[in-house]
Amino acid sequence: MSHTEPQPRVLVVEDDPTVAEVVSGYLARAGYAVEHAPDGPDALHRAAVRWPDLVLLDLMLPGMDGLEVCRRLRATAPVPVIMLTALGDEDDRIAGLELGADDYVTKPFSPRELVLRVESVLRRSLGNRPPDAAPARPVLKAADVVLDPADRRAAKQGRELALTLREFDLLAHFLTHPGRAHSREELMREVWGWDFGDLSTVTVHVRRLRAKIEDDPARPRLIQTVWGVGYRFEAGRPEAAS
Repeated sequence: MSHTEPQPRVLVVEDDPTVAEVVSGYLARAGYAVEHAPDGPDALHRAAVRWPDLVLLDLMLPGMDGLEVCRRLRATAPVPVIMLTALGDEDDRIAGLELGADDYVTKPFSPRELVLRVESVLRRSLGNRPPDAAPARPVLKAADVVLDPADRRAAKQGRELALTLREFDLLAHFLTHPGRAHSREELMREVWGWDFGDLSTVTVHVRRLRAKIEDDPARPRLIQTVWGVGYRFEAGRPEAAS
């Protein structure tokens, strides 16, 4: 990480002091400015004083749980959120993804893996690109959806869409490969960059994306389900001819 660039700020929300110390230490050694909050109210206060670049959020917090913290953060601004969840808490994990969390790590976890997840999410969030990187991809259009990969902005019928990092990357992938059927495993690998993981994560993000770009999410016309395979983005709608 360049010394001339400000350190990305990570807010660690974790009530277990041992876990918080280990996670904070690894993140600090990786070059991040780390702040710790032991509970939800303190996390919201610290975020209000100085907005973080990413929040690492334990779902099992005393008093105000992590889902409520995530809900309140997302209501303020689309800060990237990585959830820390127990191995068997699938319902809570899906609920967190539904609220807009970008990623999750299950306990017990490798601190090194956690740092890699943080790096992955922040790379998308902050738009870090090498100085000699290839030119940004052109603006993508289909039907009444327009997506600008360089500015990381998307709009439908001229109205900007409030997309999370994962939703944006998923939509960009669909727009880049119109008409092609994608398995959930393929989407997880090519969009998430994971070779393993819970496939329900893909299902949740597709459902959230449909709610934002479809005229009728219950009867999707753009992101169609391909039974036994996964999903296909159908760009050949009459509106695209305008």
